[in-house]
Amino acid sequence: MSSISILHRACLRLALLPLPPLRARATALRPPPRRRHLHLPSRSSMSSAASRLSHIATATADGGAAGESNEPPPAGSAVAQEDDGLSGDIVYRLPPKEIQDIVDAPPLPVLSFSPNKDKILFLKRRALPPLSDLAKPEEKLAGLRIDANSNTRSRMSFYTGISIHKLLDDGTLGPEKEVHGYTVGARINFVTWSQDGCHISFTVRVDEEDNKSGKLRVWIADVESGEARPLFKSPEIYLNAIFDSFVWVNNSTLLVCTIPVTRGAPPQKPSVPSGPKIQSNETKNVVQVRTFQDLLKDEYDADLFDYYATSQLVLASLDGTVKPIGRPAVYTSIDPSPDDKYLMVSSIHRPYSYIVPCGRFPKKVELWTVDGKFIRELCDLPLAEDIPITMSSVRKGKRSINWRADKPSTLYWVETQDGGDAKVEVSPRDIVYMEHAEPINGEQPEILHKLDLRYAGTSWCDESLALVYESWYKTRKTRTWVLSPDKKDVSPRILFDRSSEDVYSDPGSPMMRRTDMGTYVIAKIKKQDGSTYVLLNGMGATPEGNVPFLDLFDINTGSKERIWESDKEKYYESVVALMSDRTDGELSLDQLKILTSKESKTENTQYYLQTWPEKKQVKITNFPHPYPQLASLFKEMIRYQRKDGVQLTANLYLPPGYDPSKDGPLPCLVWSYPGEFKSKDAAGQVRGSPNEFPGIGATSPLLWLARGFAILSGPTIPIIGEGEEEANDRYVEQLVASAEAAVEEVVKRGVAHPDKIAVGGHSYGAFMTANLLAHASHLFCCGIARSGAYNRTLTPFGFQNEDRTLWEATSTYVEMSPFMSANKIKKPILLIHGEQDNNSGTLTMQSDRFFNALKGHGALSRLVILPFESHGYSARESIMHVLWETDRWLQNYCVNGASKADSDSVADSENKTLSASGGSAALEDPSPQGSSYLPRSLLWIYDARCKAHSHHSLN
Repeated sequence: MSSISILHRACLRLALLPLPPLRARATALRPPPRRRHLHLPSRSSMSSAASRLSHIATATADGGAAGESNEPPPAGSAVAQEDDGLSGDIVYRLPPKEIQDIVDAPPLPVLSFSPNKDKILFLKRRALPPLSDLAKPEEKLAGLRIDANSNTRSRMSFYTGISIHKLLDDGTLGPEKEVHGYTVGARINFVTWSQDGCHISFTVRVDEEDNKSGKLRVWIADVESGEARPLFKSPEIYLNAIFDSFVWVNNSTLLVCTIPVTRGAPPQKPSVPSGPKIQSNETKNVVQVRTFQDLLKDEYDADLFDYYATSQLVLASLDGTVKPIGRPAVYTSIDPSPDDKYLMVSSIHRPYSYIVPCGRFPKKVELWTVDGKFIRELCDLPLAEDIPITMSSVRKGKRSINWRADKPSTLYWVETQDGGDAKVEVSPRDIVYMEHAEPINGEQPEILHKLDLRYAGTSWCDESLALVYESWYKTRKTRTWVLSPDKKDVSPRILFDRSSEDVYSDPGSPMMRRTDMGTYVIAKIKKQDGSTYVLLNGMGATPEGNVPFLDLFDINTGSKERIWESDKEKYYESVVALMSDRTDGELSLDQLKILTSKESKTENTQYYLQTWPEKKQVKITNFPHPYPQLASLFKEMIRYQRKDGVQLTANLYLPPGYDPSKDGPLPCLVWSYPGEFKSKDAAGQVRGSPNEFPGIGATSPLLWLARGFAILSGPTIPIIGEGEEEANDRYVEQLVASAEAAVEEVVKRGVAHPDKIAVGGHSYGAFMTANLLAHASHLFCCGIARSGAYNRTLTPFGFQNEDRTLWEATSTYVEMSPFMSANKIKKPILLIHGEQDNNSGTLTMQSDRFFNALKGHGALSRLVILPFESHGYSARESIMHVLWETDRWLQNYCVNGASKADSDSVADSENKTLSASGGSAALEDPSPQGSSYLPRSLLWIYDARCKAHSHHSLN
């Protein structure tokens, strides 16, 4: 994902919905909104992409990477070092020291560039948080998780400090200046630059007694002095950060979402309900929704949601002036116009829903003056429970309402013509409109463009140039249109028409520059001969791997000239941002300045400034290697072929110092995640670079390089559905074929012992793991499945990229579900799941029920449920225990090969099943002491080899 995409408002403002399945989208960049400034994470710790663009955030991001701390566990946590995993004492364990040391390495700071690119903030972070942070009370309302004490989203990560460096003319950094004045130990969030770069705003919270979260107060710091102070003189004004937080409306004024000062105590839940809970569909509406989590359950929940989500908007000046504007409401976004004269204010209101999250609640968008005077209503969208589950379906009515980045106060939006239903055939499918904030003399909205695919965004430049994108998931088609938005005599034309899966044909995305209004538009570059171009920044996918590039591109003729390209031999470089964007108008090529990243297989990411015309390169960071003990690891991007001819790719990692001629084949861990494609050619294309730095996150499979394993990371597992065929109709067949090819390749190379190959994955990768143990047990000795879903009948209205219902594709749902093949799993499988998984497709009960099915057939299995954890894991105690469990499983059933005899002995377990009643069918036990009773406050560990299990409190 590109830096500008990350900066795009849609990714920054609200996360109203659980993350949808990954969908194809137009490859060209959409422009970032104004007042969002470049953040660069400096540690390659989450994935290979973490070292570069994909983790670029904005100054309004809530803080550092979630789940990071090198602090020792608190005294109240039970932690043990040695255990065989079968004792009655259930406590948190620690993995071997060589793994601990990598995970506990202190994280490097996040970098944030000023609007003028002349200063850099170093945002300091801690490492993994203690479990006590996750254990704080939270309300689960309308798809959100809320920390009631702080009135923010719960589990919010944070920064621990801010320092400022000047970026000197020679590209080097000036001395560090600490931002000071706030309480030592405070938690810092929402760091944002003022438009002129003279101030930064941020929030400060200090935990109260009894581990309760403190409320957030907005602070301001002077960039020159580093001195910080509260924005509000009154200590009783706190930020409400459930949705939006605050935004600079000019260089001296912020618009802040605050907790209403008149708000009383939260509503109390009635001790006796006034009546039953009733949902009705007597109108026979067709309403199909995925298995969303944390929804409203009753009227009390709705009242509680209103209580925490309602904000009072306040204009606050740096001189201390405070002015409340508008009435209290559930405001979800506040967006000033580029000329600072207007506010576009979005809010949600009743009636609420019990079956969809708040992103689908009735939504109102209004236009105000900047001082809060109502001008007009832009739309009031009804409750959207009936959005079809078909990919590319959308909400009815106006959507994607935004300000034109190149105009002072012009709005644009899109409206569907198919009722939002992708199954409806109609032309056009979407229409893009625009109009002035205050239309004159009854002026009607102007049609900007009509689209036959689904609208996917707009990049603005000026009155003569804009790029409009459309895409369609089913065909993977994506188009880029060239428009002259203010020239009626110029017809739109297609610039690019291609498949989003075809990475080799990706022409790149336009680089954006900052305007004087603080918005971002397509940068135009002028050469000495007077010709004008745009800059296309591309990943440069090739059969040998990605070779990022920067092209001068002539919009009119399609001609291009490559002015920069990554090193191909040793390094992987990429363009992060345009740095010479301080003035409006065209930029001279001779004055071009860009920020690039550079890394190799053994050298972690550093950032450089490159200037034209001499293309001088200056290194501006010097981050230490995050895990020097693995600095000499071996990495190779390998290519091999599936039996049906599909070309596959994987990254093979070998431990430092490994010599195949002396050391022989190693135990091997295969870790992957399936992907869907429409063609074999696209599935076989190479994605990634052999020279990328191997980022190692807190639960990364690469940690086992320190334990002497070979790691096959991210082998391509393509599930292909060509023509009218749906990919999942041959899911198991293609999954097994891909796994067979991968295993054959590492065995043929002599680096993996054929009897010591384990398989693992997270989420859809866990689903893959269970299926491979069920249908390809000859390939793997054991498996690790984290936070997976195993029974697709429990997600009947679609999952991942499957948009047919259970009733439309019954055989596919059943055949894909490893739950239905639990009797075929004969190799050891470790299941790990967060107790509070809020991902729509992976309810925690998926692992509960799958384990019971495995246990019912005598399978060698183990289930670990992590208290307070969600779909991903963040607390230090949880992560260390996951690593301990994984290492124990690999040592027992991969390295030591203990699984063969054990797993073979259960081959006929179906004929030897014992029931609780002594041989006849067992009755369900209604008592809480029955074996199905799962205490939710414990770390659950179930091992199918044990006849009895104990549940011990961690307190």
